[in-house]
Amino acid sequence: MLLRKLEQFFDSEISGGIVLMVAAVAAMFVANSSLYPYYDGALSSYFSVKINDTGLAKPLILWINDGLMAVFFLLVGLELKHELMEGKLKNPRDVILPGMAAVGGMVMPAVVYFALNISSPETHSGWAIPAATDIAFALGILALVGDRVPSSLKVFLLTLAILDDLGAILIIAFFYTAELHLDYLFLAAIPLLIMYFLNRAGIHRIAPIILLGTVLWVLVLKSGVHATLAGVITAFFIPMKDKWGKSPLHALEHALSPYVFFMIVPIFAFANAGVVLSGVTLGDVFSPLPLGIALGLILGKQIGVFGMTWLLVKFGVAKKPFGATWLHIYGVAALAGIGFTMSLFIGGLSFEDAFYMNEVRIGVLSGSVISAIIGFTVLKLAPSAEKMPVKTAKEEDAKILPDAEPVKNS
Repeated sequence: MLLRKLEQFFDSEISGGIVLMVAAVAAMFVANSSLYPYYDGALSSYFSVKINDTGLAKPLILWINDGLMAVFFLLVGLELKHELMEGKLKNPRDVILPGMAAVGGMVMPAVVYFALNISSPETHSGWAIPAATDIAFALGILALVGDRVPSSLKVFLLTLAILDDLGAILIIAFFYTAELHLDYLFLAAIPLLIMYFLNRAGIHRIAPIILLGTVLWVLVLKSGVHATLAGVITAFFIPMKDKWGKSPLHALEHALSPYVFFMIVPIFAFANAGVVLSGVTLGDVFSPLPLGIALGLILGKQIGVFGMTWLLVKFGVAKKPFGATWLHIYGVAALAGIGFTMSLFIGGLSFEDAFYMNEVRIGVLSGSVISAIIGFTVLKLAPSAEKMPVKTAKEEDAKILPDAEPVKNS
C-alpha cells in the first residue's frame, strides 16, 4: 500500500515542486541554525580530480552548480530537441504566442531590474536573474488548481517555460562566459565531431555519446564558457531514432527525469537556497538587488507575458489558448514569475560575493513565493473550464487564422 502511494506521488505533476520546496525550506532551516557552520564548510570544501598537476579543483558548491546541473541541462536539451522535432515546437504557428510571451517575459523583468539598480553599477550583472521560469514549480502550482483551467493553458505554460529555458541557455552562453581559452575550444571540436558521426550513424547505445559529452564538459569548463552548456550540446547529438527505429533520446529522457527532478534539482536547491536571515533588516530586503529581482519576477513577468499575449491576440497575430479567458492567461503570467532553480543558478553566475548572493536568495525566494500565491489565487477565482461557453476549435481558428497545412514527418 505504501509503495503504491509513493509511486502515485512520484508520478503526479506536483511531486517535483513539492520535493523542491522541501529542499529549499530545509536549506533555510539549516542556514539559520547551529548547523550553518557545517553546511557552509561542506559547500566550501575543495574536491580535486587531477593527474599530476593537471585537472580540476573546485569547492563542492561548484561541483554541484557546474557538474550536477550539467545533467539538468542535458535533460533540458533532450526536451528541447524532442519538442522541436516531434512536439509543441515543431509547428511554427503553435510557437508564435508562447514564444513571443517568453520573450516578453524575459525582457520586462530585466527592464524592471535595471530600473531599480540603475544607480548601483555593482549589481548590474544580475539583470538576467528574474528572466527565468521554473518549470517544475510553475506546473506543480498549475496542477494544484485542478481541472478549473483548460488543458490548453498547461500546453501554453509548458511551451513558454521550455522556450524560457532556451533563452536562459543563450543568455548564459553570451553574457556569462569568462575569458575564453581558444585552445580548449579547439580541442572541444574533437568530441563534437565524433558525436556528430555517431549521431548520423544512428547508433543504439548512447554510452559513447555520454562519455564524449563528459570529455566535452571538461574542455568547455577549461575554455571559460560555462560548462553546463556542454549538457545541452550533448543532448542534441543523442539520436531521435536509431537504425532499428527505436528512440535513444526518449529512452534517456525517461531514464534521467526522476534522477534530475528528485535528486539533482533538490540537491541544487539545498545547496543554493540557504538564505541567512541573521542581521537582515527591512532595509536590506528593500535594497535595489533583492527588490529588483522580486519585482522583476512579480511585475516584470506579468507585464511581459500577459502584455505580449494581449498584443498578439489584439492585432490578430495569434489566438488565445482554446477555452481560456484573459483571467486564466493573467494567472499563468503570474506563475511564470516563479523563477527559483534557474534564477538561483544565474544568480550564482552573477555574483561571487556571499553578501550579494544572500540578497539574490531573498529576492528569488520572495518573488517566486508571491508569484505562486498570485497565480494560484487568480486561477482559483477564474471560471472553471466546465462553466465557460463551449466553442469548437474550428470556430476559434476561424476568428484569426486559416487552418495550417499539416506538417509532414521528416
